[in-house]
Amino acid sequence: MINIERILFPTDFSEHSKHAFHYALSFAKEYNAKLYMLHVIEDIQYLANAYMFDVPIMPSFADMEQNRLKEMQEFIDREVTDATLKIEKVVRRGRPFIEIIQMARDEKIDLIVIATHGRGGLEHVVFGSVAEKVVRKAPCPVLSIRMPGHEFTMP
Repeated sequence: MINIERILFPTDFSEHSKHAFHYALSFAKEYNAKLYMLHVIEDIQYLANAYMFDVPIMPSFADMEQNRLKEMQEFIDREVTDATLKIEKVVRRGRPFIEIIQMARDEKIDLIVIATHGRGGLEHVVFGSVAEKVVRKAPCPVLSIRMPGHEFTMP
């Protein structure tokens, strides 16, 4: 029998990710599992001129983290009707696929539910695929979710 106690749901707040959230919720309800909702903020880059004036171009990580946690909570409030679900919101900083895999190890995650954008060709080469890297390197099973109506086309 499969025992799923901890589910990791990485989100980038895209429509694809919001669609995949329903799958994560469904598994969490079915298995009475704790759901970890994760957003990774990529490292902030500063422009060379900003160093001269010691002024960051982007808001601080703490500000960004608070904004993402608030966005997660608003989404949970809109989408979650079962008050018994255990959901933990987490924001990390770094490369998304590395942070997802590291959190899966740290929290002994049993299942990762992740959205895939279905990029192909040049887009895939330029942007890569976080979901693909997670599938290949995760320490647990990964369920990748595509948007309905997204068709695969042969190159």
